[in-house]
Amino acid sequence: MTLTDWIGFIGVTILLVAYFLNLANKISKDGITYIWLNIAGAGIACIASVRLHYLPFIILEAAWTLVSIIALINHLRR
Repeated sequence: MTLTDWIGFIGVTILLVAYFLNLANKISKDGITYIWLNIAGAGIACIASVRLHYLPFIILEAAWTLVSIIALINHLRR
């Protein structure tokens, strides 16, 4: 596996952990843990997509990261 593969694997794993923890009712989709896991996972996965020069996933992961950052800002304002 290449470094890019490892970066992508880590990012996607973080996203899946957040998703499954939410499904198992261990964390709330509105909670700070879920938001941070999404920012970290999507951001890391975006880095892997940039390294691969794969524009569709760059757009997807960048949008996911941005939406999560907006959720964090809204959470902190409450």
